[in-house]
Amino acid sequence: MAEGSEQVTVVDNPGASRYEAQTPEGPALLTYEREAGRIFLLHTEVPDALEGRGVGSELVRTALDQAREQGVRVVPYCAFVQAYLKRHPEYQELVQAPE
Repeated sequence: MAEGSEQVTVVDNPGASRYEAQTPEGPALLTYEREAGRIFLLHTEVPDALEGRGVGSELVRTALDQAREQGVRVVPYCAFVQAYLKRHPEYQELVQAPE
């Protein structure tokens, strides 16, 4: 993680269909839906006080790493996820364009 960024622990909460990072400023979330070998990354939400501090990137990185481990394709509907993927070509093999 970049210097000056927050150290957070991200967990998958499949019951709520989201990745979560609990912070003193409130929860940071990446919502998703799963379907037949794909994960649709829908929306990233980070408390205002933590914007620009790497929390959203950590949510996305965790989701992408888990997708790779599970052998599923990623369909990025969230604009933040799309921007992250442009900056991180090492994840391109996971991406399936939104329909």
